[in-house]
Amino acid sequence: MTESTAYTKVFDSPAAALDDLFDGATLLISGHRGMGVPESLLRAVIESSVHDLTCICHGAWPHGDDSVDLDDLVKAGRVGKLITPHGFDPDRPGAVRSLWESGKLQIEIVPQGVLAEQLRAGGAGLGGVFIPDGIGTRFQDGQEVRRFNGRDYIFRGAIHADFALLRADSADLFGNLTYRGSQRNWNPPMAMAARISVAEVDEIFEPGGIDPELVITPGIFVKRVVQTL
Repeated sequence: MTESTAYTKVFDSPAAALDDLFDGATLLISGHRGMGVPESLLRAVIESSVHDLTCICHGAWPHGDDSVDLDDLVKAGRVGKLITPHGFDPDRPGAVRSLWESGKLQIEIVPQGVLAEQLRAGGAGLGGVFIPDGIGTRFQDGQEVRRFNGRDYIFRGAIHADFALLRADSADLFGNLTYRGSQRNWNPPMAMAARISVAEVDEIFEPGGIDPELVITPGIFVKRVVQTL
């Protein structure tokens, strides 16, 4: 960490910010089709020795450039299970597809809206939510169903993760975050649903250096901040 540890949440490197990541941990990883992805934090996980992670994300597939994504994390042998609306893109075969087909990777498909509600419930301290989506489909199998006002609803438990890996535009030393463009996809709800949220940012300001009206994720939900590499 920096010298001013009494008031800052800033760590010297992504590896230092994830020093206590452990085998079997559950990670929320932000991003949507390569946008808003915490690449520096993903590199740190790839270079670590952890394994059997459960990763909750929007999807995982290679992007065909030098960027780091979930497919790279899977390829490195760090992931045992994915919980996601989109496991892989059929037109972009990668490590996720090959390991899943060989039985070396579990994939649990959760509809995108359902996943968003489970994250919201986790961040709000709720036990879960009843939703109408999935009634009469395979997503109903094994789930609790209740009827409200003549309509059936499926219970979905709240998501609580060990870590959330976030990508924001800027932060101050207290962890207040601002986002740019598509960074506002999964980052805000994921920040609230994890025990330890780690934000990778482009700029870090002293307290008061960010307009309060621009803060989307308050620092109360962010434990650690690191400069993007």
